[in-house]
Amino acid sequence: MSSEHKPSNYRDLLVWQKGIVLVKHVYHVTKTFPADERFGLSSQMRRAAVSVPSNIAEGQARHTTGAFVQFISTAEGSLAELDTQLVIAVDLGYCSESSVADLYALINELRKMLNALRRKLQSK
Repeated sequence: MSSEHKPSNYRDLLVWQKGIVLVKHVYHVTKTFPADERFGLSSQMRRAAVSVPSNIAEGQARHTTGAFVQFISTAEGSLAELDTQLVIAVDLGYCSESSVADLYALINELRKMLNALRRKLQSK
């Protein structure tokens, strides 16, 4: 990335901002899960969601393209983990497909954004 196009702070990255929105959505959805899932699926989903913007931030803060690519890849993995956990939550009846449609859409949008960012960084 050339210096004139590289954000000086991860907070300037739209993908990081959407990652924060993802965390808020996941916390909202998991609040309604059964109490016995507090340390189970609910906790796992929250950790996976928090991992997405956290890895974007850490990667950008490392100031090397290779490190940034690695952390973006980790964020992609956390997003896939969250997507799988959301499928499980729906299958277990903890939430309905329709109640998490916006969350699925956000996950898909973030997946595309992370993939595009990783590819752009790798082409440098």
